[in-house]
Amino acid sequence: MKSSAIRIGVLVVLAVVVIAAIAILPTKEYLLQFVEAVQRMGSTGPVVLAAVYVVATVLFVPGSILTLGAGFLWGVPIGIVTISVGSTLGAAAAFGLGRTLLRDVIAAKVAKNEKFRLIDAAVGEQGFKIVLLTRLSPVFPFNLLNYSFGLTRVSFRDYILASWIGMLPGTAMYVYIGSALKSLADLSTGNYDGGLGQKLLFGFGLVMTVVATVFITRIAQKSLRDALPPSAPTENHEAQHSSDQSPPDGDSPVV
Repeated sequence: MKSSAIRIGVLVVLAVVVIAAIAILPTKEYLLQFVEAVQRMGSTGPVVLAAVYVVATVLFVPGSILTLGAGFLWGVPIGIVTISVGSTLGAAAAFGLGRTLLRDVIAAKVAKNEKFRLIDAAVGEQGFKIVLLTRLSPVFPFNLLNYSFGLTRVSFRDYILASWIGMLPGTAMYVYIGSALKSLADLSTGNYDGGLGQKLLFGFGLVMTVVATVFITRIAQKSLRDALPPSAPTENHEAQHSSDQSPPDGDSPVV
């Protein structure tokens, strides 16, 4: 118990430090400087950017600048491959950390919570669909989901495959937007517009949000219904059953 409390305390402190650092430090400027540096690396640039994307994902650093930068530097095909590899490996790393560092601690805390265990089981059964739908939705935060799914029983294979497929549309769109930038100055000022394609992708994402919410809710409810024992007899039924078994008034025992 004491070691678990210490582990939780350390993880909370680290999370606070990382979030505070991202909020205080000029993260955007650092990422822009990194994109400029990658531009001079030649053929090794995509590998370096993908590796940094993995670290950024684990540390909850938003990856939009890196995605747009990849499109600007190398165009759509190479940009998509670079970001897809980096984001998928980053999601895998965060998933692994969540499953190894947090799973036992949180499982111990909610071991007596029947609903959590049933929802966990539902994710284990329908993990691919749930991961895919949440990845297609812009409402579910990418970095937080990586750790959250590590706490469920979804298989690593389903998680990785569904994450990769679900992240592809958004990756392709932002890489394409980046490829249309005139200069890195546009990237730094946020002077870019995805036009109709971005609006359509956003609308599709909202639809997927509704679908994911309904789908997950139904699975959880079904798991709860399937796991609940048959209903116990009502009090009235028990009372009626008791009266039926009692002897007639004339045979009642004398007190």
